[in-house]
Amino acid sequence: MTDLSAFKAYDIRGQIGVNLDSALARKIGRAFAEVLGCKTAVIGRDIRPSSPEISEALTQGLNAGGVDVIDIGLVGTEEVYFATSHLGADGGLMVTASHNPIDYNGIKMVAEGSRPLSADDEMERLKELCGGPDLPDAATPGTRSEADTRDAYADKIVSFVDISALKPLKILVNAGNGVAGPSFDAIAAKLEAAGAPLTFERMHHEPDATFPNGIPNPLLPENQPATADRVKATGAAMGVAWDGDFDRCFLCDETGSFVEGEFVVALLAKSFLAVHPGAKIVHDTRVAFNAREVIAEAGGVAVPSPSGHSLIKRLMRSEDGIYGGEISAHHYFREFFYCDSGMIPWLMIAALMASEGKPLSEMVAQMRAAYPSSGEINFRLGDPEAAKQAFETTYAADATDTSRLDGLSLEFPEWRVNLRSSNTEPVLRLNVETRGDRALLDEKVAEISQLIRDTGAPA
Repeated sequence: MTDLSAFKAYDIRGQIGVNLDSALARKIGRAFAEVLGCKTAVIGRDIRPSSPEISEALTQGLNAGGVDVIDIGLVGTEEVYFATSHLGADGGLMVTASHNPIDYNGIKMVAEGSRPLSADDEMERLKELCGGPDLPDAATPGTRSEADTRDAYADKIVSFVDISALKPLKILVNAGNGVAGPSFDAIAAKLEAAGAPLTFERMHHEPDATFPNGIPNPLLPENQPATADRVKATGAAMGVAWDGDFDRCFLCDETGSFVEGEFVVALLAKSFLAVHPGAKIVHDTRVAFNAREVIAEAGGVAVPSPSGHSLIKRLMRSEDGIYGGEISAHHYFREFFYCDSGMIPWLMIAALMASEGKPLSEMVAQMRAAYPSSGEINFRLGDPEAAKQAFETTYAADATDTSRLDGLSLEFPEWRVNLRSSNTEPVLRLNVETRGDRALLDEKVAEISQLIRDTGAPA
């Protein structure tokens, strides 16, 4: 297969039999060995029907490059991140397509220390090698062994909270038939053994390659009522829903209302700063008013970052940020190798609810009223560049602050807007927020949306 369109900036994601197959996966494994010069690598996989085949092909390629492969089996992406550092491996590869359609798959990769591969160097070199002739086999082939790192992983997750300070709480968890269920059970067992007064309601808990309840992607509004309805029906204090490889975690309060990503970022920042005053918090700039205020009030230092896991992880490492968050439900933790986790956030929010003695809805309500936001609005366009130019021409001159850190962010006395391009498709992504003015928010969303549609030639 010479089609290399599955190669993205920071990972690999493609359609099985179209731009990703076992032959390409074997070449990726062999190229990974070459680019990183590694001797050991961890490999894990999600529940998708194609994952065992892709995982086996990767292993063959790695072995051909002289790499000893440690297979940790059916896991979440963060378990590969954990195992890579925990086992002292030189690299890690996770076979997953997360929330993509069932006929897709992909590979997320890290180097030694769970560091992401660089886009302009390592990923580019990997793609280049996969597009060329087969690399020769190493003089001594690598081996394959198996390891179970889940117990140590669960210990790491529960270390993020003081279990003795937790209060009784019922939590509804929706694994979406992805791989979150078994990993969650290991964490829940640790909590129970330590006397944590938490009880859990489970739904769609068993991994199922057919995804009988649909591909798990709680970011989509149409997928949220299933979790919200069960929260209300069971009287849970919080609902948690994960995507397929559970590197993203979505929360809803006891009323069934999903909590917008920027408010989860603020709550986690507040939690860390209560213990580590003065620490640096990395946040993406698509929506920023609330995060900046909460971080400042809690005595922290706000460090803005472009969105994207590799960029945020790199900035966290260089700034020694204790926590980083994106509105897209990715949350990064210094004490988790600067990697993202979908299990740490809900546990830390449960601890914050205990310390503040408030329901989640109350904790969010004040922030939501102070800084209402639009949520990310996507526009599929024939000419996104024309729409971007029209937007800048119309609004930039009157802005009190302008940033091109991630797309174009414009700030005004009472509102703020970010417009950015997708990295992979002709789509513009719009976020608008205001200082406590819902009517102004609705007005600006309608106004800017109309401008984008009029000038961008909808596809």
